[in-house]
Amino acid sequence: MRCLVGRACWSLMAAVYLTVPATGLEDFVEVSVVGQGISEDSARHDALRKALEQGGGIEISSRSNVENFELIRDTIYARADGIVTDYKILDQGEMSGGAWYCKIVAKVRKDAIASTWGEVQNVLDQIGRPGIAVYIQERIDGIIQDSSILESQIEHRLLDAGFVVHAGGQLRAIAEKESADAASAQNVAKMQAIAKDFGSQIFITGSAQADSAGVRTLVGQPTAMYNGDAMIKMYYTDTAELLASESLANWRGGARGHHTLSPQAGKKALENAGKELVERCYQNVMKRWATRISAGGELTLEVEGMSLVDAIKLKKKLKAIDPDKIRNVNYSMTKGIAKFRIKAKMTAEVLAEYLVEDQFADLIEIVDLKTNRIQAKRVRN
Repeated sequence: MRCLVGRACWSLMAAVYLTVPATGLEDFVEVSVVGQGISEDSARHDALRKALEQGGGIEISSRSNVENFELIRDTIYARADGIVTDYKILDQGEMSGGAWYCKIVAKVRKDAIASTWGEVQNVLDQIGRPGIAVYIQERIDGIIQDSSILESQIEHRLLDAGFVVHAGGQLRAIAEKESADAASAQNVAKMQAIAKDFGSQIFITGSAQADSAGVRTLVGQPTAMYNGDAMIKMYYTDTAELLASESLANWRGGARGHHTLSPQAGKKALENAGKELVERCYQNVMKRWATRISAGGELTLEVEGMSLVDAIKLKKKLKAIDPDKIRNVNYSMTKGIAKFRIKAKMTAEVLAEYLVEDQFADLIEIVDLKTNRIQAKRVRN
């Protein structure tokens, strides 16, 4: 159904209804909420998240003294699709301006929240908080800035949520020393390597620019206007796999001033534009983190000097470590190097502790250890 009434229609649907069972004995809360998004699916996901926030808010808040509370809470919200499974879509459609809405009634179960909380906390204890490096190159009127407003906004958002954030300023210093441009596709591998050396599992990079668009009079005040665009990409540092790509094109902003060229106005425009892009970036981080919590992250084990028989034996040994923590093991062979891709709820460091035990001693010897990658060689007896 297409909503043609605009804001009036939205305001009527935006109410949230909360029903607490009269007996107080049931373990669920029923809520009616409206989600909004850029697509039908994103509007439905937003509705499920809001249902979880409204119906499970008290249950979640009761754990606010737990270590890493913000990270666990936001991880649970990001997994709303899998937690709020008892729901019915009451109405959905497109709004004016191209946005979508989805109204649902849902039952939020306390036991589902409790079990998910325990699972997330347990995995967090096993694999730790992920490290994230952020490098955004900004230009105002074509001049590269010494620091990045968008980068700082992303860093603060992630820090507030409980992630380990590696300073973009240090990445910038190394990149500039090596003449690497993070906004250039040809140098993503270089920046990825720098981020990996920092111990980051996720690398966020991109560019933003603001260019003068003249002076206008707004509310009786001369205002220096700037046009701009921004682009952000997110990668796994170990594999360079692209996780997400977000952009913001043709936005406009400014600050009071009489001069056409105004670095202060350019910075203010970047700051205003960044609010939406930062939140999109954060939601993508949470989706990937929530997926890792559910299915485990991917670790890579590379072993030099292996035969096919050796690789098969090692695969069986890896799968036998702990079925609850090692979800899946695949391998490929290239010129005597066996590369194992391991879906696991543990860090490479924890896996390495298993690999130095007696059962592996007759097969491999570890020679290097990174955040998500282990390099080893075949032991010859």
